[in-house]
Amino acid sequence: MNHPAATTVAAPVPEPKLPVKSPRDATPAGERIAAYGLVSYLERIGVEVVFGLCGHTIIAMLDALRGSRIRYVSARHEQVAAHAADGYARASGKPGVLLIHLGPGLTCAATGVANAALDSIPMVVIAGDVPSYYHGRHPHQEINLHQDADQFQIYRPFCKRVYRVDRAEDLPRVIERAFHLAQSGRPGPVLVDVPMDVFSADLPADAFSLTPPKVEPPRLAEATAARIAGMLAGAQRPVIYAGGGVISSGGTTALRDLAEALEVPVAHTLMGTTCLPTDHPLLLGMTGFWGTPIANEFCRAADTILALGTRFAEASSSSWDPRYSFDMQGTRLIQIDIDAAEIGRNYPVELGAVADAKLALEAIAEAARKLRSAHGGPARPGVRERIAAGRKAFAAQWAEQWTSEQFPLRPERILSEVRKALPADGFITTDVGWNKNGVGQQFPFSVPGTFITPSGLATMGFGSASVLGVKYAQPRRAALCLIGDGGFGANPSVVATAMEAGLAVVWVVMDNTAFGTIAGLESMHYGTEFGCVFQKDGSPYVVDYAAIARGYGARGVQIGAAAELGPALREALTASVPTVIQVAMENIATPTPGYWNINDISRPGN
Repeated sequence: MNHPAATTVAAPVPEPKLPVKSPRDATPAGERIAAYGLVSYLERIGVEVVFGLCGHTIIAMLDALRGSRIRYVSARHEQVAAHAADGYARASGKPGVLLIHLGPGLTCAATGVANAALDSIPMVVIAGDVPSYYHGRHPHQEINLHQDADQFQIYRPFCKRVYRVDRAEDLPRVIERAFHLAQSGRPGPVLVDVPMDVFSADLPADAFSLTPPKVEPPRLAEATAARIAGMLAGAQRPVIYAGGGVISSGGTTALRDLAEALEVPVAHTLMGTTCLPTDHPLLLGMTGFWGTPIANEFCRAADTILALGTRFAEASSSSWDPRYSFDMQGTRLIQIDIDAAEIGRNYPVELGAVADAKLALEAIAEAARKLRSAHGGPARPGVRERIAAGRKAFAAQWAEQWTSEQFPLRPERILSEVRKALPADGFITTDVGWNKNGVGQQFPFSVPGTFITPSGLATMGFGSASVLGVKYAQPRRAALCLIGDGGFGANPSVVATAMEAGLAVVWVVMDNTAFGTIAGLESMHYGTEFGCVFQKDGSPYVVDYAAIARGYGARGVQIGAAAELGPALREALTASVPTVIQVAMENIATPTPGYWNINDISRPGN
């Protein structure tokens, strides 16, 4: 007997269990929709601004923010929103808060969040996600090609912690933990990934009852502080090396007290710029490839170095080549950092300590004062004179350029005019290239924390967006961005955001029709600028960014001669609307007293 061939019928995919309650149903007494409870909680813990960009997964949060005293600043690109939140955190001392959509929203913001992570900036990122009951079915914009509900994994390499909220009742606790972790220990970003149905769920009205605990930062033991002060006092050639942790902790006054008590020269990283006023007689300047010769010289010859809040990054350490910035053979290194993982990472230490930079400096300065009172200060004849002579000799290399009338302008003349126009407490944000390196090396500062720059990730587009957050955090102080035409051209929508938010910032576009720093490196090694300059039909391609600014409704100024820049800056800094000042600039290299290993790698071929 013949039987029909057996057939296999796939079982139907079960339909997901949808919420029993419609989002439009009335919220029971004693309960509140999660998004509105969350926004009230953010108000209670002191959040004053949220930066973001809309998407369908976060519209509940947008409606809750609409009726809140928290300001919502909408950007036209998620990277802009992330950099603005970063700038706000640096200028305010509070965590930046970023609200973004799933999928492309999360991926577009990733560069800005990673930049904050590498510079140890506190940030809480709240990201919408697909409805929890659709995870794994690849609904609209879900990222799940490796495993289901996987989008938050994109942020794992650079966030301090990544939370995914699977149950609405977990949201209050996760948000509290996120703000706690972003600010405690080594600051950094924390991601909270929230399915959109969680935002619309009902929670008890008092669900958001926990607040982030106040955590006392780690201090130095009194005996350790005394030991370090003794090591500095007894050294023949000591140096204090200040990183970004000194700035973010507010430790600049204690740094000055310690340096003066024991007559110890101070060098700094790029992030440590403004640790002392530029005219302080013990300030050596920045180390590394774009540093100053006198800073590299003192650090290389030091017999004792006290390093605080720095990871000894490659650029600041001349690719760790002992011939240029730090030769640790024969140097006793004392390294203090809030993150134990950084101690001894790049150089061996004699004494390491996990502590807040400000509290450590205060303790060591107090121990130094006791030493000085008991035994007198250490004799370091000629140190201040050597520092002054070294700084003067290096500055002489560009002294004429600070007053040069040439057009296109020399970059040094741009810095000169900015310094004369900008109030002492005004902020400068920079992008990457000449503006970042030249400012760190040559620009005089007198107020701590007024230099905002991307160090670890060196992100193009940071300066033009971060200045928005800086101005929001400090509305009564001037905020100016120095940026190349390559960086500004990447996202001029920052002007629209500034207009909508009422932020009277100033962008100075240093226009050399190129990605200038990389063009210079390529020209040096390969004799060409291919792929690095902006051209059309073989001629420089110039974009009229001043006209674009006017198209946004802002002020746009084209500089036609060196003498025009100063008046344009002064007018812009007193204007009530944003201003773009476009300055044609000669593409020249920043002086490089240090070393960068890439210059030994690039080799021309056939």
